[in-house]
Amino acid sequence: MSLALLAATSFGALQIAHAAEPEWRHATSLTGEPKYGPEFKHYDYVNPDAPKGGTLNNIAQGSFDNLNPFVIQGESAAGLPPTGNPIGGGLLYDTLLSQALDQAGTNYGLVAEAVAYPDDFSWVKFRLNPAAKWHDGQPITVEDVIWSFETLKEQTPLYNKYYHDVTKAEKTGDREITFTFAVAGNRELPNIMGDFPILPKHWWEAPDKNGNKRDLSKPTREIPLGSGAYKIESVDFGKSIIWSRVPDYWAKDLPVEVGRNNFDRIRYEYFRDGNAAWEGFKKGGLQDYRGEPSISRWMREYDFPAFNRGDVVKKVFPERSLGRMQGFLINTRREKFKDIRVRQALNFAFDFETMSKNMFFSQYKRINSYFAGSELASGGLPQGKELEILQTVKGEVPEQVFTQEFKNPVSDTPQALRDNLRNAIKLLREAGYENKNGKLVNTKTGEPLTIEFLGSDPRDERTVGPFMANLRKLGIDAQLRPVDSAQYVARVNDFDYDILGIMGMAQSLSPGNEQRDFWSSSTADTPGSRNYMGIKNPAVDKLIDKIILAKDRDELVAATHALDRVLLWNYYVVPQWYDDRTKIAYWNKFGMPEKQPEYVGVDPYSWWIDTAKEQALKARFQ
Repeated sequence: MSLALLAATSFGALQIAHAAEPEWRHATSLTGEPKYGPEFKHYDYVNPDAPKGGTLNNIAQGSFDNLNPFVIQGESAAGLPPTGNPIGGGLLYDTLLSQALDQAGTNYGLVAEAVAYPDDFSWVKFRLNPAAKWHDGQPITVEDVIWSFETLKEQTPLYNKYYHDVTKAEKTGDREITFTFAVAGNRELPNIMGDFPILPKHWWEAPDKNGNKRDLSKPTREIPLGSGAYKIESVDFGKSIIWSRVPDYWAKDLPVEVGRNNFDRIRYEYFRDGNAAWEGFKKGGLQDYRGEPSISRWMREYDFPAFNRGDVVKKVFPERSLGRMQGFLINTRREKFKDIRVRQALNFAFDFETMSKNMFFSQYKRINSYFAGSELASGGLPQGKELEILQTVKGEVPEQVFTQEFKNPVSDTPQALRDNLRNAIKLLREAGYENKNGKLVNTKTGEPLTIEFLGSDPRDERTVGPFMANLRKLGIDAQLRPVDSAQYVARVNDFDYDILGIMGMAQSLSPGNEQRDFWSSSTADTPGSRNYMGIKNPAVDKLIDKIILAKDRDELVAATHALDRVLLWNYYVVPQWYDDRTKIAYWNKFGMPEKQPEYVGVDPYSWWIDTAKEQALKARFQ
């Protein structure tokens, strides 16, 4: 996942025609040469002879009421791209290119069998695979691609920002489509155009079985036509969805699909919350594997009978595919959070060290970057190319950006915590607050400082509670508001919160256009954007453009370091913690390749059902 933008030369179709024709490529990569050549047969981590069959059981939390993920209303079903962030096609829709799972920023052919672009990255063209077809047998056409792009860019806030610099989509050959960019120099755009989901124009423009006009701009409960390895078999809205493998899937023999998508069915059962989902997993038959987000549960609660007898297995895989920020995200649209001193005071009140020792078994690392755990994380003092980039926004950013390394406060002793709380009180006083009868109030308005943390899980109290206790020591009225999944999604999309209690923001190792959706002024007031903090900062906007227009990897890393540093020193977030491992627990019914992809750590779609193991499990449950 990545993106890009800015410069000053536009190129029309006539100029494209007269330019020297670039060579067709089988892959694109933002991080070097693609790992596999044009004649590769399959990823080297898969078993090309993996048997097909069986059912993969999954649990999803919350509910769903919509089968159109390309609108911000409602909640889309598991297996579809997530509502509000529909990058890629999920299980249903194929994309032009397929993202590799064993190399960062690399895509290989899927709906498009080849891709070409010039050295200045001013346009990209794709040649469609003649075998590509929809589940109804109709071919996937250039017209489908153009209609999908134009329609989704117009109606979907994320796509509108993500593909902001793509000015034209046109048919330039029988199976050829060319996308023209507003500016040259955006290395990422040719790559991320491959992530675009292709939708069936003929199906969406036809009436439904009742003669009603279909509308891609509205939620739907009608099962849509797709092109991917799976199709929706049945739906019980709010409760379950079953996907079935398409036996004659057009791409099943392509290198990116061989040895994958081995389950005949994928079933999602919906549970109210994380506690209910955990009980469902332990019961068996409802969730065959789970990524374990709770270190406390990982360390303490895997002592149930099925685990003790070996029916459930735990495995840890290294996580190399992400930088990440996880934190308490502060909504700066609220007047009380516009003062940077208030935001910094909140960071002083967060005691990570005590939580790490008492709750996290000292297994987590403190987040110290918006790209934590990757080479994109800033550190030390800026120098070289990064310093040169930062000089372009000097005077628009906190001076500490240039003079101090960003470090979170440390509360490793009782005295250190007391000192941090005193620093918080000092900042709040400077921001115009004073303590009256145990309550912190604004000296101008007389209003008390209140903070509501928005949560989506009853277990949030465990991790938000200690932070709220420290805030109350300062005189802040801090409360947690847990809501159900539908309310949570609606309130997040509408930016209706003070602080998001626990929110992770994953970053690819090749950042680009998506940074606009995260941090730019243009998305701060766009419902459904991922600019959760409401950042409107001209310096941040300029640094995003530096990332998008970076000429090479070294410049991209330097620009990302600069952005990271400026975001940190503006205290938009109280950073939390992270684990650079993927923790998986699974019922012992699977066959697995000997190795898993290095980049993402684990690819469950390369697993298969081992019938002997599955029968043994069933026998023990009888």
